[in-house]
Amino acid sequence: MQVRFGRRSGRTRESTGMKNSEIGEIPYPPLLPSKVDLRQVTIIPHAEWERIRDSLDRLTREAAALRAERTAKKKMHVQSQEMVKHWTNTYAGMKEQKLKAKQKRDEELEAERQILDLEEEIHKQGERKKAIENAKQYQFYQTERVKSFHSGLLLSRVMKERDAQIELKKNSVKSDKKWDEQVKLNVEKAFKEEQEKEEKRRRERLALAEDHLKQIKEHKEEEQNRKKNEEKDAEEIKRQNLLYEIEMEKKLSKKQEEIDESRKLFFDHMRDKNIIRAVEQQQQEEEDEKIRKFIKAKKRLIQMRKDKEAETHRLMEEQRERINNFLSELMKEKLDNEDLITARDKAEAEAELERREKEKYEKNQAELKAIADHRASVIKNKEEEERQRQIESKEQLLAVLKADKIFQELEKEKKLKASKEKREIQDAHVQQMAINKFNAKQSKEEELGYWRLTEALAVEKEEEFQKYAREVIESESESTKKYTYPLVKAVQEGVGGGRGPPFVGRGGIRPSYQTNDATGIQLPFYNSQGSKYSDFQKSKRRLGFTW
Repeated sequence: MQVRFGRRSGRTRESTGMKNSEIGEIPYPPLLPSKVDLRQVTIIPHAEWERIRDSLDRLTREAAALRAERTAKKKMHVQSQEMVKHWTNTYAGMKEQKLKAKQKRDEELEAERQILDLEEEIHKQGERKKAIENAKQYQFYQTERVKSFHSGLLLSRVMKERDAQIELKKNSVKSDKKWDEQVKLNVEKAFKEEQEKEEKRRRERLALAEDHLKQIKEHKEEEQNRKKNEEKDAEEIKRQNLLYEIEMEKKLSKKQEEIDESRKLFFDHMRDKNIIRAVEQQQQEEEDEKIRKFIKAKKRLIQMRKDKEAETHRLMEEQRERINNFLSELMKEKLDNEDLITARDKAEAEAELERREKEKYEKNQAELKAIADHRASVIKNKEEEERQRQIESKEQLLAVLKADKIFQELEKEKKLKASKEKREIQDAHVQQMAINKFNAKQSKEEELGYWRLTEALAVEKEEEFQKYAREVIESESESTKKYTYPLVKAVQEGVGGGRGPPFVGRGGIRPSYQTNDATGIQLPFYNSQGSKYSDFQKSKRRLGFTW
């Protein structure tokens, strides 16, 4: 790039950044970017540059200052909120204290309700236990053996009552008066007991009604207190809302004042901006005047350069004329020495012919040598290729042998893997058989355990029944032992209600047997061990056995 200023011309200086980078120092960027015409560059003073930059960055600086002021105000507001957050003498603090008190009251009421719920749950649990016991007792009474035992008990009492009636009928003539008095006393006693029971029930109903009235009164008082608290809270909320509206009006008025102040500042800023724009326009006009002066100076420099180029052209024309004169004199001298030049050219042509012949011979010799060298190199290359081919064929043969060996090893591994899989399958079958055997044994043990548990449960039920029957028999035998035979008969071992012998291994179940005829009634039970029928095969057919 040519840098021209005034009448001087020359090359650009090397960049200081390149020098610094060459000597290993920190590279500095050049002062001007590349491909910049210095004639189009305007140089202004530093103060003017600072003024222009300040005028351009003024809005940015003002915006940054406004942002910083807004951030400081927001930070101060947050600090104020954190400071007054725990104060109790403010509206928000009093409201928070009241909310906490209300929450505390609600928690106390909830704790009381939980205590009542717990007491009610305990009471309900007791009721459920009673219901469960009653259900168990009812279920126990609904079993076949207990029903049959109760039937026997009823039969014994009927027999006892029948004997008593017979005895009473025998002695009715003697003891009619005494019996009437006893009946009258019993009737009066029963009537008195019934009146006492009725009075007791009436007192219980009155106590229950008073308890209910008391609870209703307490609920009404609680409801009135709740309504009073809600009205008080509503009045407090209304007052808080009124204070909040007053505070919001103050904030809105303050915000309107801030908006008016911002509008005023904006108009002042626009007025200052118009003034700055007028000053900048005046400065722009001054800069345009400077630029026009610079263009005039530039045009004057261009005219001077043109004059210099015209002077240079004139000097070149004079130099060209001197060279033409010198050449014309040389041509004249050449015509004078033409013969001499012809002889010299002939000798030079002969020397040139001899030189060409010599070069042609040397060239032929070189070509023959090159052919011989090429032939030797071709032979050598063929020998090398043949040797390389033999080596490759040998390596290929070794690779084939190695591949064959690898294939044999793979086949051997496949056979080993197949045999291993067979052994694993056999082991799996053996293991599965063992598992099946164990499962069968386990299921059998579980079935035996089930029967053991069933037998234990049956024994437990039998003991419970025997205990209950023993207590009933003892209570019944206190009066007389004459009529306990139906009870003893009903208490005999074995459940199921049948007449056959009890199964010892099945919990003492006493099964029932039916006849194989059209009636299908239950077979009779005989205490004798002998068979009633002499024909055993007929008996089997009668009982329905086919083997």
